Amino acid sequence: MRSSYPHSRPGGRLAATAVLVGALLTGSACAVGPAPGQPAAEVAVPVGTAAPLPAGTPAGPGAPAAVPEVLRFTGKTLDGAAFSAATLAGRPVVLWFWAPWCATCASQAWSVAEIAPNYRDTVPIVGVAGLGEQQAMKDFVTEFDLAGTPQLDDRAGALWRRFEIVEQSTFLIIDRDGKVVHQGFLDGEELTRRVAALAG
Repeated sequence: MRSSYPHSRPGGRLAATAVLVGALLTGSACAVGPAPGQPAAEVAVPVGTAAPLPAGTPAGPGAPAAVPEVLRFTGKTLDGAAFSAATLAGRPVVLWFWAPWCATCASQAWSVAEIAPNYRDTVPIVGVAGLGEQQAMKDFVTEFDLAGTPQLDDRAGALWRRFEIVEQSTFLIIDRDGKVVHQGFLDGEELTRRVAALAG
């Protein structure tokens, strides 16, 4: 059985919540492969989890880049720090959606831990942890030495729904113009190649 967060649909919030709770309470094997669809323009986001930022919010002091729709969200890291994707505007970004019990995610974690520090300023890699308990997510980060890379706590599934992620492990690559250029599975070698190309 495949674990997934339900997509947000008008009038279906109660059903979506019921399915999400069921997915979080039942474990299943890792599923990999491309996840169809682009980020939704209108997203139902729990308050304090990943609230969208106002359109046109600047990327921060000294960074005049306009913030594209795809990067207009906030959240919290697994260690409780506030996170705003707006600070990434103007650069390519990789979002990595993972679950702490997923064997495929574990095999990819070594690659992420190895390459992320080298591209922190040019192609940030941001983990989005879901489908698990917070302590298990923290243990995963510790075990695979991912503390140097932002890891968002998405237990509520807000970002998984926003980006229509239906499988783990999924990499979502956004170019410097805010366009999603890849959404799906990548092995370590292909991830390294793509990140290096974006940095060049």
